[in-house]
Amino acid sequence: MIRVGAAVGATTLAGCTGGSTGPAFGEGFEDGLGDWESGAAIGPEVELSEFEWEFGVSDTEAASGDRSLRIWNEGDYDDGVTWGVHPVSVESGQAYQVTVSAQFWSESESFNTLRDAVMRLGPEPPAVEEDFPHPGVNTTDLGQTPYGGLREPLWLTDGWREYTFEWTTPELSTDTLYVALGTSVIWEGDATHYIDDVTVNIETR
Repeated sequence: MIRVGAAVGATTLAGCTGGSTGPAFGEGFEDGLGDWESGAAIGPEVELSEFEWEFGVSDTEAASGDRSLRIWNEGDYDDGVTWGVHPVSVESGQAYQVTVSAQFWSESESFNTLRDAVMRLGPEPPAVEEDFPHPGVNTTDLGQTPYGGLREPLWLTDGWREYTFEWTTPELSTDTLYVALGTSVIWEGDATHYIDDVTVNIETR
């Protein structure tokens, strides 16, 4: 488990597999973090070192198996995002149709939007909050875009809920994509969420 306040920490899980229609990635966090790295960002009015968050594997909740990724972040600033990122191998010079899905756990259902789920797949890992889609955006219906992703409300149900997006890629000039997922602070108050069963399905087009 990583707890971050005065310093930004990073850890690194693996699970890249190939298939008949192209590379695929699947992650259940049963073996720890491996090649996952953590990241965080907050608006310019707050120093990142003042934003507290945690990132690690937990056996408290699991959509399947025994473990999941746990993300906790504070809500004191009504701002901030915490994520994990993992490389995904692809073949350069190809265009793909990609579907990314993951299970997110919320403590309860709420009429208020307390946190957003954020997900992204693209040629570069995210560095700032603006690297994820704007609130309410899901690239499934946008056609070809520079990267794929979503930002949609959590706390829509008690327990696990699947979030998914599709991405129609341009012809790629890279052999590595980066899948990222996490939580974005909307409402004041600390919150813990769990993420499990991450899948990236890739088909050539």
